Amino acid sequence: MDTQGRDRADGIDPADQWVKNPRTGEYELRLPSDPASPAEAPDGASPAGGRARPRPRRESRPVPAQRTRRAVSSPAGKRVDGTARTDRRKRKSAGGKKSGTRKALLWTGGVTAFVVVVAGVGGYLVYERLNGNIDALDVGDAAEGGSLKDGPLNILLLGIDKRSGKGNTGYGDRKNSSGHADTTLLLHVSEDRSNATAVSIPRDLKVDIPDCPTKQSDGTEKVIPGVLDRRFNESFGVAGRDPGCTMRTVKEIAGVPIHHFMMADFNAVKELTRAIGGVDVCLAKPIKDDESKLDLSVGPHTVQGEQALAFVRNRHGLGNESDLDRIKMQQQFVASMIRKMKDEVLGDAKRMFDLADAATKALTVNKEIGDVPKLTELAREIGKINVKNITFTTVPVRDNPAEIVKATVVLDETRAPQMFSMLQNDVSFTEVKRKKKAAKSKQDALLKGPRAPADQVRVDVFNGSDTRGAAQRTLDWLQNTKGVAKSTNRSNAPQKQPKTTLAFGANQIEQARTLADYLGLPAAGLRPGTADADPMEPMALVLGADFKGPGVPITGPTKAPEGVQRVEADKKVCAQ
Repeated sequence: MDTQGRDRADGIDPADQWVKNPRTGEYELRLPSDPASPAEAPDGASPAGGRARPRPRRESRPVPAQRTRRAVSSPAGKRVDGTARTDRRKRKSAGGKKSGTRKALLWTGGVTAFVVVVAGVGGYLVYERLNGNIDALDVGDAAEGGSLKDGPLNILLLGIDKRSGKGNTGYGDRKNSSGHADTTLLLHVSEDRSNATAVSIPRDLKVDIPDCPTKQSDGTEKVIPGVLDRRFNESFGVAGRDPGCTMRTVKEIAGVPIHHFMMADFNAVKELTRAIGGVDVCLAKPIKDDESKLDLSVGPHTVQGEQALAFVRNRHGLGNESDLDRIKMQQQFVASMIRKMKDEVLGDAKRMFDLADAATKALTVNKEIGDVPKLTELAREIGKINVKNITFTTVPVRDNPAEIVKATVVLDETRAPQMFSMLQNDVSFTEVKRKKKAAKSKQDALLKGPRAPADQVRVDVFNGSDTRGAAQRTLDWLQNTKGVAKSTNRSNAPQKQPKTTLAFGANQIEQARTLADYLGLPAAGLRPGTADADPMEPMALVLGADFKGPGVPITGPTKAPEGVQRVEADKKVCAQ
């Protein structure tokens, strides 16, 4: 559908349906059926027509197809003819064989741009009409969202290779399949909203996929068993896994809670780029790819619709024909799209309407943010970030050493933990002046003040990390190196935890400061109690996934690891 003509009625441009309410000072949408508009109401009086009538909300579905492009679904793992579906697919070999039609989808340009743009639109989008466009999905406790305004936010941006929609049958996953996690970014928004980092996760990364409780169409819950050493893209779609399964997998990899997800398919790229009049890209080398039909010369271009989708799907036109090279192209595309949203779309009512309409139709989100007001609230938080402080990067990986013919990758054992530690400790990938928050200042104040001597520190050590023997090694180090004789190994903690914490009573603050100094434990790891502890009661130190060894500071790195690929959203560069 041509987005320029969508929702016209009787020759009325959608942009002309926005009228200013003199009572509130905000613009509101007035449909032709409204008996009166705010502009027609007397000053200070309520409009006769009230708000536009809300459209009915769609019910949640286990793994919904995108709106207006519904396809008949089949049971998980089955084709429509009832035969078993094979989910394992071959990558292109060095001999030049075609790898089929599995191409990455860059939907994130539209989703990220929508989120950024809404912040500027403000009151324009807080209305009921667009609610009916959004698909909301219940993923249970996989979505760990709370307040959108407090604390850092981790949002999973999920692009699936589902081929529903006009013109998409020639590529993507098999017909009637729910798709796979083909393009995935973990968007980390800093607590003070000064910066954001989008980390791409390669689809061919080998990971362990955990057990996954999923909501079924009849309201029941089914636990899909976890599997070891599988491609990351199998965390969605295979065996009926929903976005919650991908969220749980990313949490296991990165060690951070995933608060929300946003998902879209191929059509999002085409419709969103048309809605904004194209995305500007630049090439340092020409691209000619017979599979994606992309033929672009050196220099600047503006792509939209089918050509934009070909640009972000393209792999064989790149030097190494690798998915990792394609990820770089996608990141540059998204960065350019964000710049265009900020520079050209904001303030243009017609283009904002087209973008809002296309974006909400493209989205599937978790139910906690499944309406326009919530998305607007989220967008306002992200919209506080200066574009120059938005960074795109890729989790560090290396070729899978277990393979002779390299088809998959594994995490880089040195650099990947450093990158994830930056997310866990809310460290920016760009040089930014961090804002001070009262709550954070109060927490940091805990470390200011007198320290207790080592021989007065009492502590029980629990191992909540994946490192075997961590508690005993820490105990030996505390007693033999630091003189903390009143320490005890309490073996394993009741459950694993991502970060090291120290719990103590109100009267043990001086002991806590001493131990925090020894461990390099940040203020965020302190868990002060409100009551005094018994004089003989020890503090409780629980070693988390961020524990690297006795004597190694818990505090995460202050800058990105050397050699990590980055794309900064405000930089205009020509793709290689």
